[in-house]
Amino acid sequence: MTTLLHTLAAVGPVAAAWGAHSLWMRRRLTAARRDPLTGLWTRDAFETHAARILARHPYAAVVLCDLDGFKAVNDTYGHAAGDAAIRSAAASLTAALEGHPGAVTARLGGDEFAAAVPLAQAHALPLLLRGLLGEMTAPFRHADCDLSVGASIGAALSSDLSPTASRPTEALPTLLRLADEAMYAVKRTGGNGWYYPATTTPAIGTTAGRRTGRAGTHTTHRKGAA
Repeated sequence: MTTLLHTLAAVGPVAAAWGAHSLWMRRRLTAARRDPLTGLWTRDAFETHAARILARHPYAAVVLCDLDGFKAVNDTYGHAAGDAAIRSAAASLTAALEGHPGAVTARLGGDEFAAAVPLAQAHALPLLLRGLLGEMTAPFRHADCDLSVGASIGAALSSDLSPTASRPTEALPTLLRLADEAMYAVKRTGGNGWYYPATTTPAIGTTAGRRTGRAGTHTTHRKGAA
């Protein structure tokens, strides 16, 4: 019994130290998956969480947002104002999704953001997008000035996918591509709007989202308003 007590006394501090080290490592790994400016998930972490949402919910939207007028704010008021615009957009994105438990948000880089959102029904998506546009384009305060940016928002809905494309390994890349195409359709009409296509079939063939709309191509879409 004495030997056992001595052994436990010796092992105890080592186990405690290992537990503390494991906790520290988990925190470091989590921090590495967060964007340092906004606290949102980075792309890799977002894709992991988004894939789980798509696997668990019959209705889920993938949303991409790109800020309009960000460069002008950055160039006119400085990089600090640009950082403030990014932080404000991130906070607005999070606020707009508070009523959707389980939603995940990310900063993909620069002034581009993403979200994966479980929905009760498909018809809830347009209302979500209108609210998101209103939140992200609201003025924000920086250095005693009220500044604002616009937002181009595109979305795709998992329930619109064909049975083949809705397989877990294919659904997220497909929805990201379709949301990207929808977002750039808004960009081409001047930005500051949202678009969710009635069908997920690409309107102009096989070109990838950001390459659509170049000279000689066209598409038909609805543009939402706040």
